[in-house]
Amino acid sequence: MNGIADDPEFRALRRYSAVIGADAALVQGAGGNVSLKRDGVLWVKASGTWLARAEAQDIMVPVALDPLLAAIYADDAVAMEDAARFVPAARNPAGLRPSIETTMHALLPHPVVVHVHCVETIAWSCRTDAATALAPLLAGLAWSFVPYVRPGAPLARAMRLRPGARPDVIVLGNHGLVVGAGNTAAAAALVAEVATRLRRSPRAAPPPGLLPLLAGYRPAADARTHGVATDPRALAVARRGSLYPDHVIFLGRGIGEPPARDAALLAVAGCGVLLRADASAGAVALARCLADVTARLDPAEDLRVLTADEEAALLGWDAEQYRQSLDRR
Repeated sequence: MNGIADDPEFRALRRYSAVIGADAALVQGAGGNVSLKRDGVLWVKASGTWLARAEAQDIMVPVALDPLLAAIYADDAVAMEDAARFVPAARNPAGLRPSIETTMHALLPHPVVVHVHCVETIAWSCRTDAATALAPLLAGLAWSFVPYVRPGAPLARAMRLRPGARPDVIVLGNHGLVVGAGNTAAAAALVAEVATRLRRSPRAAPPPGLLPLLAGYRPAADARTHGVATDPRALAVARRGSLYPDHVIFLGRGIGEPPARDAALLAVAGCGVLLRADASAGAVALARCLADVTARLDPAEDLRVLTADEEAALLGWDAEQYRQSLDRR
């Protein structure tokens, strides 16, 4: 990696990436991404790679920062959808593709940017009154709320047009948390502080019951995943629809219930969760995430779910199809 591997801040970011990548409350599967700006280069997590493996594998991709920013402000939609054209091939021997959210990292001026799918943040960001509800909880922080738009060009435009001073904390509606800081330690402290401020006590779900034997399906191995079906309030929330993008990418639209046989996840009310027998590691991780998020929500809350058009935009997007192919491998 042409000397960047010896940079103390780069090593610190890789260590922190491995820590958060192993924490299901912050990152699930190949979700989340991090970046470091150094000498005109944006080092960003590669699409489809796992933060949990950041110290064992080379998962960071170099992107020429100034040309990318120029393309963003010129409203170059192709560049905002795929930053691969700004990757110097000689410094990317593995041919990795930059994260689908590279433009978001580029737009923030901070040297270190961390984006996590923090379940505490997601639980708040799914509310229709999220911006108002978050205001007292995040008071004193330089923060901003961005209503849901698809990652890539739509999110880049939404962040590019944000008025006022730069935020250090951004809550993405129906999506997650972004923090920017001068170094990894400061970014880690911000993530921890926001997660603490936004903590919602999850309900304890009843244990799973006797699940039916359905060809092509198996019971979820993680006991907590079954809470989606054994907790009536969690099930009522899950029935509303998809709450965040990675659910759609790795589990499809919403959830299924018997007698449906075409869903990645089947919730058997009062009994537990069945996953397709060929469920990928990403699907398993996102099933657990659904349980963690719905355990913090109540069907009495006014929640926003992704629309059918928003789901279709994710499923038909080349960048997400690429992530799906990597996950299946």
